[in-house]
Amino acid sequence: MADCGKSQNDKSCLKASLNPHWLRWLVWLVIGVLPMSAAEIWVSPDGADTNPGTRELPLASSALALRKGRELRRVNDPSISDGVRIVLRGGEYSLSEPLRVFPEDSGTATSPTTLTAASGENPILSGGVALGGWQLLTEGVPGLPAVAKGKIWKTELPVFNGRRLEFRQLWVDGHKATRARTPGDGTMERLVSWDRKTRSALIPRSIFPRAKPDGVEMTVLQMWEIAVLRLKSSQVDGENVRVSFHEPESRVEFEHPWPQPSMGTKYGNAPFFLANAVEFLDSPGEWFADQAAGWIYYWPRADEDLARAHVVAPALETVVEVAGTLDRPVAHVKFSGISFAYTTWLRPSLSGHVPLQAGFYLLEGYSLKPKGTPDWRSLDNQAWLGRPPAAVIVGGAQQINFTRCRFEHTAVTALDFRHGTSATAVEGCVFRDIGTNGIMAGAFAEGGFESHLPYNPADEREICSGIKIANNLITDCANEDWGGVAIIAGFVRGALIEHNEINGTSYTGISVGWGWTRTANAMRNNRIRANHIHHVATRMSDTAGIYTLSAQPGTVVSENVVHSIAMSPYVHDPEHWFYLYTDEGSSFITVRDNWCPEEKFLQNANGPGNVWTNNGPQVDPKIKAAAGLEPAFRDLLE
Repeated sequence: MADCGKSQNDKSCLKASLNPHWLRWLVWLVIGVLPMSAAEIWVSPDGADTNPGTRELPLASSALALRKGRELRRVNDPSISDGVRIVLRGGEYSLSEPLRVFPEDSGTATSPTTLTAASGENPILSGGVALGGWQLLTEGVPGLPAVAKGKIWKTELPVFNGRRLEFRQLWVDGHKATRARTPGDGTMERLVSWDRKTRSALIPRSIFPRAKPDGVEMTVLQMWEIAVLRLKSSQVDGENVRVSFHEPESRVEFEHPWPQPSMGTKYGNAPFFLANAVEFLDSPGEWFADQAAGWIYYWPRADEDLARAHVVAPALETVVEVAGTLDRPVAHVKFSGISFAYTTWLRPSLSGHVPLQAGFYLLEGYSLKPKGTPDWRSLDNQAWLGRPPAAVIVGGAQQINFTRCRFEHTAVTALDFRHGTSATAVEGCVFRDIGTNGIMAGAFAEGGFESHLPYNPADEREICSGIKIANNLITDCANEDWGGVAIIAGFVRGALIEHNEINGTSYTGISVGWGWTRTANAMRNNRIRANHIHHVATRMSDTAGIYTLSAQPGTVVSENVVHSIAMSPYVHDPEHWFYLYTDEGSSFITVRDNWCPEEKFLQNANGPGNVWTNNGPQVDPKIKAAAGLEPAFRDLLE
């Protein structure tokens, strides 16, 4: 600045005092003193990671944006006084690895870290790969049915992260295509026999025209679950074919007692279908991937133009992982208006899939002779489970909120709140086209913890507590593993599950509890209230609108509406379903003021302390009218 001395009124001195460099410095000085708004970092599919991350020059990577925010927090930059706000422009972000949120990304109550959609836009964090270059198949393909001639299109299997991609799902313009199967159109065939001694099955020869079983899978319905078994061998036996299965699923399937395919009942033998052979590619909407040849074949539906269609194959199991620890949790992170989509799961292709319940797959399970364990003297089996992956995983975290987000097109679970997660909420979100479970929360005795034991850790920070699941729409759920649940909470404490709309689910609507035990455990004080549950249990039996397990003092199931449950013709017992179902070990639970059109309930092997009051069609119409999405969220139904 010019030294004007006593000549402060001199025009030349004033002009020198107002030079542009001095003004710029003065502006930055004032900005540094004034209160700051949240640091804002912009991201766009059309951006570049060499950009500064402004609205005009956005980044391309949400991970880099998160890192920039992390670095601002590390140096305690003044710009973060009101938080770090990462704004995602609309479009599809194809990820090569999950977006990981660490403890260093944590905010505070007054300075949260927020990942949000730009106003009016729809950003999609995608675990998929787009498939282009489709061309009409002109050459012959061995085994392709005659009916498919001139109807099939093909493209090369994509390379993802340096390897040819393998996948089990395919989406065309957001609609899931069908992996080539027989019978088609959602129908099923019946087993001829099921031999636990030889670990084999007889199936009609007419359904299996192949000489070799390579790559073929059998999906068999077994009570409240399915099993996916890879065929190992086949041998013609008159009008039938005897098939055996690969390990490890063969051992697990034939050793574990529950659930099993029902045989010789008045409703017929257990149903099944076969999948994953070019011979089964005989209907519009079906596809087959020839891994050895490197091609994928697809028969388009009548309204699909592959020259323009957006075709996606899934590549990642998880697109977002919030990963903290008990001692250093991730805290105060918000997701708003973001879509999470197109995730894969390949374990059934590698090891088969034999679940116990709700998609938790058996690592080992067998009958006990004689019966009994130290915790349960009459227990007839033991089982050890694996936890399926999820599109979004939250563990070791507090105050993580999902608001107005969308979870779609997942091979397994959509959103999973794991150990050490507390005071966290998901509200106003849509869950649609979900492979197994919509929302999971809590411990499920997976890994080395035997599944019938009561979970009660010495360090109570491990317990999922204070989880709020409210005003969400969950539809078309459990369409891969039919034993999945729209909302399932295991060993949780103080969970609030309210005002959700649930429909189109293959098995149970809401399940709370795990362990099949009356023994005191970590569960207590859960509230399941004012949910609207209808058109669930579309593929399975031994099911309910709302289902509970094990002792959970203080838990209340109230003011819910459950209706329109109709069984599939393939279930083992079409009468074995209920609006409300307190199953093994359920204890100290209050069930009151729930509306359903009739009193079709089950209390199976319950423990003490349960109270049932005023459930059925006589419930006050005001309670019925208030269930489901609250007014501010009913736009989700559109």
